[in-house]
Amino acid sequence: MSTDKLDQTLARELEVFNREGRAKPVERVIEKYIPPKPPFGPRYLIADQANEFIRLNSNSYLSLSHHPEVIEAADAASRKFGVGPGAVRFIDGTFIHHHRLESRIARFVDKPAAKIFNSAYTSNCGLALALSNKKTHWIGDQLNHNSIIRAMRISNIPRQNKGIFKHNDMADLRRCLEEVGPEIERVIVIFDGIFSMRGDFAPIKEIKAVCSEYDSRFKDGVITVTDDSHGIGAYGRSGRGTPEFCGAVPDIIVGTFGKAFGVNGGFIAGSPDLIEAVRQKADTYIYTNPLSVADCAAAIKAIDICDSQEGLSILESLETGITQFRKGLERLGKESIPGPHPVIPLMVRNTEKTHHIVDYLFDNGVLAVGLAFPVVPRGDETIRFQINACHTPADIDYVLKLLEAVD
Repeated sequence: MSTDKLDQTLARELEVFNREGRAKPVERVIEKYIPPKPPFGPRYLIADQANEFIRLNSNSYLSLSHHPEVIEAADAASRKFGVGPGAVRFIDGTFIHHHRLESRIARFVDKPAAKIFNSAYTSNCGLALALSNKKTHWIGDQLNHNSIIRAMRISNIPRQNKGIFKHNDMADLRRCLEEVGPEIERVIVIFDGIFSMRGDFAPIKEIKAVCSEYDSRFKDGVITVTDDSHGIGAYGRSGRGTPEFCGAVPDIIVGTFGKAFGVNGGFIAGSPDLIEAVRQKADTYIYTNPLSVADCAAAIKAIDICDSQEGLSILESLETGITQFRKGLERLGKESIPGPHPVIPLMVRNTEKTHHIVDYLFDNGVLAVGLAFPVVPRGDETIRFQINACHTPADIDYVLKLLEAVD
Protein backbone atom coordinates (compact mmCIF):
# COMPACT_ATOMS: atom_id res chain seq x y z
CA MET A 1 0.00 0.00 0.00
CA SER A 2 1.15 3.53 -0.73
CA THR A 3 -0.18 7.03 -1.39
CA ASP A 4 1.07 7.04 -5.01
CA LYS A 5 -2.39 7.15 -6.59
CA LEU A 6 -3.64 9.66 -4.04
CA ASP A 7 -0.54 11.81 -4.62
CA GLN A 8 -1.26 11.94 -8.37
CA THR A 9 -4.82 13.13 -7.72
CA LEU A 10 -3.67 15.72 -5.20
CA ALA A 11 -1.02 16.97 -7.63
CA ARG A 12 -3.71 17.53 -10.28
CA GLU A 13 -5.86 19.40 -7.75
CA LEU A 14 -2.92 21.57 -6.75
CA GLU A 15 -2.17 22.33 -10.39
CA VAL A 16 -5.70 23.70 -10.72
CA PHE A 17 -4.97 26.00 -7.75
CA ASN A 18 -1.82 27.22 -9.48
CA ARG A 19 -3.52 27.69 -12.84
CA GLU A 20 -6.38 29.67 -11.29
CA GLY A 21 -4.06 31.87 -9.25
CA ARG A 22 -5.41 30.64 -5.91
CA ALA A 23 -2.29 28.82 -4.68
CA LYS A 24 -0.46 30.28 -1.69
CA PRO A 25 3.13 31.34 -2.36
CA VAL A 26 6.06 29.47 -0.87
CA GLU A 27 6.27 30.24 2.84
CA ARG A 28 9.12 32.57 3.70
CA VAL A 29 11.20 31.52 6.71
CA ILE A 30 12.23 34.19 9.20
CA GLU A 31 15.69 33.36 10.52
CA LYS A 32 16.50 36.28 12.78
CA TYR A 33 14.98 39.21 14.63
CA ILE A 34 17.13 42.34 14.55
CA PRO A 35 16.36 44.80 17.38
CA PRO A 36 15.66 48.46 16.57
CA LYS A 37 18.54 50.64 15.44
CA PRO A 38 17.33 54.24 15.79
CA PRO A 39 15.95 56.00 13.89
CA PHE A 40 14.60 52.72 12.49
CA GLY A 41 12.55 50.01 14.15
CA PRO A 42 13.22 46.26 14.17
CA ARG A 43 14.07 44.27 11.08
CA TYR A 44 13.95 40.59 10.14
CA LEU A 45 16.21 38.29 8.15
CA ILE A 46 14.54 35.82 5.78
CA ALA A 47 16.16 32.63 4.53
CA ASP A 48 17.96 33.02 1.18
CA GLN A 49 17.47 36.81 1.17
CA ALA A 50 20.23 39.40 1.61
CA ASN A 51 17.91 42.25 2.65
CA GLU A 52 16.79 43.12 6.14
CA PHE A 53 12.99 43.42 6.14
CA ILE A 54 10.52 45.68 7.85
CA ARG A 55 7.22 43.88 8.48
CA LEU A 56 4.17 45.82 7.42
CA ASN A 57 2.18 42.60 7.34
CA SER A 58 2.22 41.79 11.05
CA ASN A 59 -0.82 41.64 13.35
CA SER A 60 1.35 42.49 16.36
CA TYR A 61 -0.12 45.98 16.54
CA LEU A 62 1.25 46.89 19.98
CA SER A 63 4.63 45.24 19.29
CA LEU A 64 4.54 43.41 22.63
CA SER A 65 5.95 40.05 21.50
CA HIS A 66 9.50 41.26 22.24
CA HIS A 67 8.60 43.20 25.39
CA PRO A 68 11.03 42.01 28.10
CA GLU A 69 8.30 41.67 30.74
CA VAL A 70 6.17 39.51 28.45
CA ILE A 71 9.13 37.26 27.65
CA GLU A 72 10.07 37.02 31.33
CA ALA A 73 6.50 36.06 32.29
CA ALA A 74 6.49 33.23 29.75
CA ASP A 75 9.93 32.04 30.87
CA ALA A 76 9.05 32.05 34.57
CA ALA A 77 5.83 30.09 34.02
CA SER A 78 7.62 27.49 31.89
CA ARG A 79 10.34 26.99 34.46
CA LYS A 80 7.73 26.46 37.18
CA PHE A 81 5.25 24.21 35.35
CA GLY A 82 6.99 23.00 32.17
CA VAL A 83 6.29 23.77 28.52
CA GLY A 84 3.14 21.71 27.97
CA PRO A 85 -0.06 20.93 29.91
CA GLY A 86 0.04 17.17 29.40
CA ALA A 87 -3.74 16.77 29.11
CA VAL A 88 -6.95 18.40 28.01
CA ARG A 89 -8.60 20.82 30.41
CA PHE A 90 -11.14 18.44 31.95
CA ILE A 91 -8.52 15.72 32.55
CA ASP A 92 -6.38 17.79 34.90
CA GLY A 93 -4.86 19.89 32.14
CA THR A 94 -6.04 23.11 33.78
CA PHE A 95 -3.33 25.15 35.49
CA ILE A 96 -3.66 28.26 37.60
CA HIS A 97 -2.50 30.38 34.65
CA HIS A 98 -5.51 29.25 32.58
CA HIS A 99 -7.90 30.50 35.26
CA ARG A 100 -5.95 33.72 35.74
CA LEU A 101 -6.01 34.50 32.03
CA GLU A 102 -9.74 33.80 31.77
CA SER A 103 -10.41 36.11 34.69
CA ARG A 104 -8.09 38.80 33.32
CA ILE A 105 -9.53 38.91 29.80
CA ALA A 106 -13.10 38.89 31.15
CA ARG A 107 -12.32 41.98 33.23
CA PHE A 108 -10.58 43.65 30.30
CA VAL A 109 -13.58 43.31 27.98
CA ASP A 110 -16.07 43.97 30.82
CA LYS A 111 -17.79 40.59 30.75
CA PRO A 112 -18.48 38.40 33.81
CA ALA A 113 -16.77 35.27 32.43
CA ALA A 114 -14.52 33.98 29.68
CA LYS A 115 -13.11 30.74 28.29
CA ILE A 116 -9.78 30.54 26.47
CA PHE A 117 -9.02 28.49 23.36
CA ASN A 118 -5.98 27.73 21.21
CA SER A 119 -7.06 30.41 18.73
CA ALA A 120 -9.89 32.74 17.82
CA TYR A 121 -10.62 30.35 14.93
CA THR A 122 -11.35 27.48 17.32
CA SER A 123 -13.19 29.92 19.58
CA ASN A 124 -15.67 30.80 16.82
CA CYS A 125 -16.15 27.14 15.94
CA GLY A 126 -16.62 26.22 19.58
CA LEU A 127 -19.17 28.98 20.08
CA ALA A 128 -21.20 27.70 17.12
CA LEU A 129 -21.16 24.17 18.49
CA ALA A 130 -22.24 25.39 21.92
CA LEU A 131 -25.09 27.64 20.77
CA SER A 132 -26.63 25.79 17.84
CA ASN A 133 -29.65 23.55 17.70
CA LYS A 134 -32.37 22.92 15.12
CA LYS A 135 -34.19 26.05 16.25
CA THR A 136 -31.17 28.36 15.95
CA HIS A 137 -30.75 30.81 13.07
CA TRP A 138 -27.37 32.41 12.26
CA ILE A 139 -26.96 35.73 10.44
CA GLY A 140 -23.54 37.05 9.40
CA ASP A 141 -21.95 39.96 7.55
CA GLN A 142 -20.92 39.04 4.00
CA LEU A 143 -17.29 40.01 4.68
CA ASN A 144 -16.91 37.97 7.88
CA HIS A 145 -13.65 36.15 8.51
CA ASN A 146 -13.27 32.57 7.32
CA SER A 147 -13.45 31.31 10.90
CA ILE A 148 -16.98 32.69 11.26
CA ILE A 149 -18.01 31.26 7.90
CA ARG A 150 -16.62 27.87 8.92
CA ALA A 151 -18.32 28.09 12.31
CA MET A 152 -21.69 28.69 10.65
CA ARG A 153 -21.09 25.69 8.38
CA ILE A 154 -20.27 23.26 11.18
CA SER A 155 -23.08 24.42 13.46
CA ASN A 156 -25.26 21.47 12.37
CA ILE A 157 -28.27 23.61 11.53
CA PRO A 158 -30.39 23.37 8.38
CA ARG A 159 -29.22 25.40 5.38
CA GLN A 160 -32.32 27.58 5.56
CA ASN A 161 -31.38 28.63 9.10
CA LYS A 162 -28.64 30.93 7.84
CA GLY A 163 -28.64 34.44 6.46
CA ILE A 164 -26.00 36.80 5.08
CA PHE A 165 -26.43 40.58 5.05
CA LYS A 166 -24.56 43.03 2.83
CA HIS A 167 -21.48 44.49 4.45
CA ASN A 168 -22.46 46.90 7.24
CA ASP A 169 -25.90 47.36 5.62
CA MET A 170 -28.53 47.75 8.33
CA ALA A 171 -31.42 47.59 5.89
CA ASP A 172 -30.19 44.22 4.65
CA LEU A 173 -29.67 43.01 8.22
CA ARG A 174 -33.30 43.90 8.86
CA ARG A 175 -34.27 41.91 5.75
CA CYS A 176 -32.44 38.85 7.10
CA LEU A 177 -34.21 39.16 10.44
CA GLU A 178 -37.58 39.50 8.72
CA GLU A 179 -36.94 36.24 6.86
CA VAL A 180 -36.37 34.18 10.01
CA GLY A 181 -39.03 31.50 10.31
CA PRO A 182 -41.58 31.36 13.15
CA GLU A 183 -40.22 28.02 14.38
CA ILE A 184 -36.88 29.61 15.35
CA GLU A 185 -36.19 30.14 19.05
CA ARG A 186 -32.84 31.96 18.96
CA VAL A 187 -31.08 34.14 16.41
CA ILE A 188 -27.31 34.74 16.45
CA VAL A 189 -26.10 37.84 14.59
CA ILE A 190 -22.32 37.58 14.20
CA PHE A 191 -19.82 39.97 12.63
CA ASP A 192 -16.19 41.02 12.73
CA GLY A 193 -15.38 44.04 14.83
CA ILE A 194 -12.64 45.02 12.41
CA PHE A 195 -12.75 43.58 8.91
CA SER A 196 -9.18 42.43 8.55
CA MET A 197 -8.57 43.14 4.87
CA ARG A 198 -10.20 46.58 4.89
CA GLY A 199 -9.60 48.08 8.32
CA ASP A 200 -13.20 49.30 8.58
CA PHE A 201 -15.38 48.44 11.55
CA ALA A 202 -18.84 47.09 12.28
CA PRO A 203 -21.32 49.75 13.48
CA ILE A 204 -22.12 47.86 16.67
CA LYS A 205 -24.52 50.45 18.07
CA GLU A 206 -26.62 50.38 14.90
CA ILE A 207 -26.50 46.57 14.70
CA LYS A 208 -27.71 46.26 18.28
CA ALA A 209 -30.49 48.76 17.65
CA VAL A 210 -31.78 46.75 14.67
CA CYS A 211 -31.50 43.46 16.57
CA SER A 212 -33.38 44.89 19.55
CA GLU A 213 -36.41 45.48 17.30
CA TYR A 214 -36.70 41.71 16.78
CA ASP A 215 -35.52 40.40 20.14
CA SER A 216 -39.00 39.79 21.56
CA ARG A 217 -40.01 37.64 18.57
CA PHE A 218 -37.84 34.74 19.67
CA LYS A 219 -37.86 32.65 22.82
CA ASP A 220 -34.11 33.10 23.42
CA GLY A 221 -33.88 36.50 21.75
CA VAL A 222 -31.47 37.92 19.17
CA ILE A 223 -27.87 37.53 20.36
CA THR A 224 -25.11 39.78 19.00
CA VAL A 225 -21.58 38.37 18.66
CA THR A 226 -18.47 40.31 17.69
CA ASP A 227 -15.21 38.67 16.69
CA ASP A 228 -12.95 41.58 17.63
CA SER A 229 -9.67 39.81 17.00
CA HIS A 230 -8.20 42.72 15.04
CA GLY A 231 -9.77 45.34 17.29
CA ILE A 232 -9.05 44.36 20.87
CA GLY A 233 -5.90 46.01 22.16
CA ALA A 234 -5.33 47.86 18.91
CA TYR A 235 -7.68 50.81 19.17
CA GLY A 236 -10.35 52.51 21.20
CA ARG A 237 -9.47 55.06 23.86
CA SER A 238 -7.97 52.42 26.17
CA GLY A 239 -7.38 49.62 23.69
CA ARG A 240 -10.63 47.79 24.30
CA GLY A 241 -11.35 47.67 20.61
CA THR A 242 -14.45 48.07 18.51
CA PRO A 243 -17.03 48.05 21.34
CA GLU A 244 -15.19 50.89 23.06
CA PHE A 245 -14.76 52.82 19.82
CA CYS A 246 -18.45 52.41 18.93
CA GLY A 247 -19.78 52.96 22.43
CA ALA A 248 -21.77 49.73 22.35
CA VAL A 249 -20.97 46.26 23.71
CA PRO A 250 -22.30 43.08 22.02
CA ASP A 251 -23.70 40.20 24.03
CA ILE A 252 -20.71 37.97 23.29
CA ILE A 253 -17.13 38.93 22.43
CA VAL A 254 -14.70 36.61 20.66
CA GLY A 255 -11.08 37.66 20.40
CA THR A 256 -7.46 36.66 20.21
CA PHE A 257 -4.24 37.12 22.14
CA GLY A 258 -2.33 36.57 18.89
CA LYS A 259 -2.63 40.02 17.36
CA ALA A 260 -2.37 43.23 19.40
CA PHE A 261 -1.26 41.35 22.51
CA GLY A 262 1.48 39.61 20.53
CA VAL A 263 1.13 36.17 22.12
CA ASN A 264 -1.10 33.21 21.21
CA GLY A 265 -4.62 31.89 21.79
CA GLY A 266 -8.25 33.00 21.61
CA PHE A 267 -11.22 33.50 23.91
CA ILE A 268 -14.98 33.79 24.25
CA ALA A 269 -16.35 36.26 26.81
CA GLY A 270 -19.95 36.50 27.97
CA SER A 271 -22.34 35.39 30.72
CA PRO A 272 -21.38 32.63 33.19
CA ASP A 273 -24.09 30.34 31.79
CA LEU A 274 -22.82 30.86 28.24
CA ILE A 275 -19.25 30.08 29.26
CA GLU A 276 -20.31 26.92 31.11
CA ALA A 277 -22.25 25.82 28.01
CA VAL A 278 -19.08 26.38 25.96
CA ARG A 279 -17.07 24.32 28.46
CA GLN A 280 -19.56 21.47 28.25
CA LYS A 281 -20.39 21.50 24.53
CA ALA A 282 -17.56 23.02 22.45
CA ASP A 283 -15.57 20.21 20.84
CA THR A 284 -12.75 22.59 19.93
CA TYR A 285 -12.29 23.24 23.64
CA ILE A 286 -12.98 19.79 25.09
CA TYR A 287 -10.90 17.52 22.88
CA THR A 288 -7.63 19.39 22.47
CA ASN A 289 -4.78 20.41 24.73
CA PRO A 290 -5.03 23.99 26.03
CA LEU A 291 -2.55 26.81 25.72
CA SER A 292 0.71 26.32 27.57
CA VAL A 293 1.24 28.12 30.86
CA ALA A 294 3.87 30.21 29.03
CA ASP A 295 1.25 31.44 26.55
CA CYS A 296 -1.15 32.25 29.38
CA ALA A 297 1.42 34.06 31.53
CA ALA A 298 2.64 36.07 28.54
CA ALA A 299 -0.93 37.00 27.58
CA ILE A 300 -1.75 38.12 31.13
CA LYS A 301 1.32 40.33 31.19
CA ALA A 302 0.50 41.76 27.74
CA ILE A 303 -3.03 42.65 28.89
CA ASP A 304 -1.61 44.25 32.04
CA ILE A 305 0.72 46.37 29.92
CA CYS A 306 -2.07 47.37 27.58
CA ASP A 307 -4.20 48.27 30.61
CA SER A 308 -1.61 50.68 32.04
CA GLN A 309 -0.10 54.08 31.43
CA GLU A 310 2.56 52.40 29.32
CA GLY A 311 -0.21 50.86 27.23
CA LEU A 312 -1.82 54.25 26.67
CA SER A 313 1.55 55.58 25.52
CA ILE A 314 1.93 52.65 23.11
CA LEU A 315 -1.55 53.32 21.72
CA GLU A 316 -0.68 56.98 21.27
CA SER A 317 2.48 56.04 19.38
CA LEU A 318 0.50 53.61 17.23
CA GLU A 319 -2.08 56.27 16.43
CA THR A 320 0.72 58.67 15.44
CA GLY A 321 2.09 56.10 13.00
CA ILE A 322 -1.36 55.42 11.54
CA THR A 323 -1.93 59.14 11.00
CA GLN A 324 1.48 59.58 9.40
CA PHE A 325 0.94 56.72 6.97
CA ARG A 326 -2.62 57.73 6.05
CA LYS A 327 -1.63 61.35 5.47
CA GLY A 328 1.30 60.15 3.39
CA LEU A 329 -0.98 58.06 1.17
CA GLU A 330 -3.30 61.06 0.81
CA ARG A 331 -0.38 63.32 -0.13
CA LEU A 332 0.65 60.82 -2.82
CA GLY A 333 -2.89 60.72 -4.19
CA LYS A 334 -3.37 57.07 -3.20
CA GLU A 335 -6.81 55.60 -2.54
CA SER A 336 -7.57 53.90 0.77
CA ILE A 337 -10.56 53.01 2.96
CA PRO A 338 -10.99 55.51 5.81
CA GLY A 339 -10.72 54.29 9.38
CA PRO A 340 -8.80 54.69 12.65
CA HIS A 341 -7.41 51.16 12.68
CA PRO A 342 -3.78 50.08 11.98
CA VAL A 343 -4.97 47.99 9.00
CA ILE A 344 -4.60 50.40 6.09
CA PRO A 345 -5.53 49.14 2.63
CA LEU A 346 -4.06 50.66 -0.52
CA MET A 347 -6.66 50.28 -3.26
CA VAL A 348 -4.70 49.43 -6.41
CA ARG A 349 -7.63 48.07 -8.47
CA ASN A 350 -5.39 46.26 -10.95
CA THR A 351 -3.97 42.74 -10.61
CA GLU A 352 -0.72 43.23 -12.52
CA LYS A 353 0.03 46.50 -10.75
CA THR A 354 -0.67 44.93 -7.36
CA HIS A 355 1.86 42.16 -8.02
CA HIS A 356 4.36 44.72 -9.31
CA ILE A 357 4.11 46.95 -6.22
CA VAL A 358 4.33 44.04 -3.77
CA ASP A 359 7.40 42.69 -5.59
CA TYR A 360 9.00 46.15 -5.64
CA LEU A 361 8.44 46.57 -1.92
CA PHE A 362 9.91 43.13 -1.25
CA ASP A 363 12.99 43.88 -3.35
CA ASN A 364 13.48 46.95 -1.17
CA GLY A 365 13.04 45.23 2.17
CA VAL A 366 9.32 45.72 2.91
CA LEU A 367 6.85 42.90 3.58
CA ALA A 368 3.20 43.65 2.68
CA VAL A 369 0.20 41.57 1.63
CA GLY A 370 -1.21 41.87 -1.88
CA LEU A 371 -4.74 40.71 -2.70
CA ALA A 372 -5.33 40.29 -6.42
CA PHE A 373 -7.74 38.55 -8.77
CA PRO A 374 -9.06 35.84 -8.43
CA VAL A 375 -8.70 36.07 -4.62
CA VAL A 376 -10.67 39.31 -4.85
CA PRO A 377 -12.91 40.48 -7.72
CA ARG A 378 -11.34 42.50 -10.53
CA GLY A 379 -11.33 46.12 -9.51
CA ASP A 380 -10.96 45.35 -5.79
CA GLU A 381 -7.23 44.55 -5.88
CA THR A 382 -5.60 45.77 -2.67
CA ILE A 383 -2.33 45.91 -0.77
CA ARG A 384 -2.85 45.62 2.98
CA PHE A 385 -0.44 47.51 5.23
CA GLN A 386 -0.47 47.00 9.00
CA ILE A 387 1.09 49.67 11.18
CA ASN A 388 2.67 48.47 14.43
CA ALA A 389 3.78 50.51 17.43
CA CYS A 390 7.41 49.59 16.69
CA HIS A 391 7.31 51.35 13.31
CA THR A 392 9.18 54.64 13.62
CA PRO A 393 8.57 57.84 11.63
CA ALA A 394 11.69 56.96 9.63
CA ASP A 395 10.28 53.51 8.82
CA ILE A 396 7.00 54.96 7.58
CA ASP A 397 8.75 57.67 5.56
CA TYR A 398 10.86 54.98 3.91
CA VAL A 399 7.80 52.98 2.85
CA LEU A 400 6.00 56.08 1.59
CA LYS A 401 9.02 57.02 -0.53
CA LEU A 402 8.99 53.56 -2.07
CA LEU A 403 5.28 53.90 -2.90
CA GLU A 404 5.99 57.27 -4.48
CA ALA A 405 8.82 55.84 -6.57
CA VAL A 406 7.12 52.66 -7.74
CA ASP A 407 4.72 54.50 -10.08
